Amino acid sequence: MPRATARCGDRRETAAEKADTVAAKTQRPAAASAASALPAAGQPLVAVLRGLGQVMFQRNAVTGLLFLAGLAIASPWLAVGAGAGSVIGTVVASLLRFSAGDIDDGIYGFNSALVGAAAVALLPATAITWGLAAAGAAVAAPVTWLLRRQLHFPTYTAGFVLVAWGMLLVAGLVGDRLQPATPAVAVKAGWEGFAEEVAAGLAEVMFSSKAASGLCFLAGIAVSSWRQAVVAVLGAALGTLGAMYHGDPAGSVALGMYGYNAALAAMAAYLARPSLLPAALAAFASVPLVEFFPSTLGVPALTAPFIMAAWIVLAFMAIDAALAYVGQRKA
Repeated sequence: MPRATARCGDRRETAAEKADTVAAKTQRPAAASAASALPAAGQPLVAVLRGLGQVMFQRNAVTGLLFLAGLAIASPWLAVGAGAGSVIGTVVASLLRFSAGDIDDGIYGFNSALVGAAAVALLPATAITWGLAAAGAAVAAPVTWLLRRQLHFPTYTAGFVLVAWGMLLVAGLVGDRLQPATPAVAVKAGWEGFAEEVAAGLAEVMFSSKAASGLCFLAGIAVSSWRQAVVAVLGAALGTLGAMYHGDPAGSVALGMYGYNAALAAMAAYLARPSLLPAALAAFASVPLVEFFPSTLGVPALTAPFIMAAWIVLAFMAIDAALAYVGQRKA
């Protein structure tokens, strides 16, 4: 057994980390051309852009660029917040000597990017907000490392959720908390309205509700993996339909509030087992959880419903595999 060292990056990857980076490993060929086209000096930029792409499981710098474009359509400041967050997370991970491979894959950029975007979307435009965004993005990197080291299953965006909840708590204590009103939205009937709601669901992954942003995000996913793009649309559509069936507020449905967690949950389940059945189950499981966190726990849902839904489906997969193993042993 190799002797343990004090440096954070000098250790074997745990089972949880291997599961957590399955998307990064499968997306290497698609991203390689984009990375190799840049000189060595551009590699840090590639890692930052991959961090943005990893928000939706894509290890692809071009995906990250399209995500930034989609954010800029909604709000240039939203793009700045997400981009700066990915930069900060990547730099902090490098300073702490985390795994160079994980840094290159964008693993320490996506949670920090989401923290930066959340600060811009949920807090007022003040110096305190930008300070909290920078601090939160910096903290998200070691939190991501710690969760991946200690938990023996995929942690997804848990680092973002925990840091963002803490950031909002601190913002409230210093009087910087903004209670944004739900923007008015015209609810369209028919297939056109449904298509816009699905696109808005994809956009809400990074705090936009514009269908055009969602289409940019979808294009970014498709550049990396057309199968993942199909699953993302399927998840957002099932989440939207589930919310409609459940009788959830039409305005919230139109904003994509029930689509984004479903899209992420479906993608996570599909990565664990390339089948549409677990993807669909994860998407439907996320819908009731969207209301659970604010109504029961008094905290914004963020991406927590996706995480919980994915964990539930992964648990059933593990039970199914265990039962199959026992059956084979008895046979």
